[in-house]
Amino acid sequence: MDISLFFGKKVRLYRLERKLSQEELALLCGLHRTYIGSVERGERNITLVNAHKVSIALDIPLSEFFME
Repeated sequence: MDISLFFGKKVRLYRLERKLSQEELALLCGLHRTYIGSVERGERNITLVNAHKVSIALDIPLSEFFME
């Protein structure tokens, strides 16, 4: 599986576990809602800086996003 798609599916999984909308997560990250949506669909090659913002907002270590 493509790493961008794999990472995006994890973002969506953890976001839904926390009962957050894409907009709520985007606000917590300081990113745009449409950016979060495109990351979740694997359409974006997210930077490490933004991946770190997402992990902080979801309170999950960044390494967890890459574990199977």
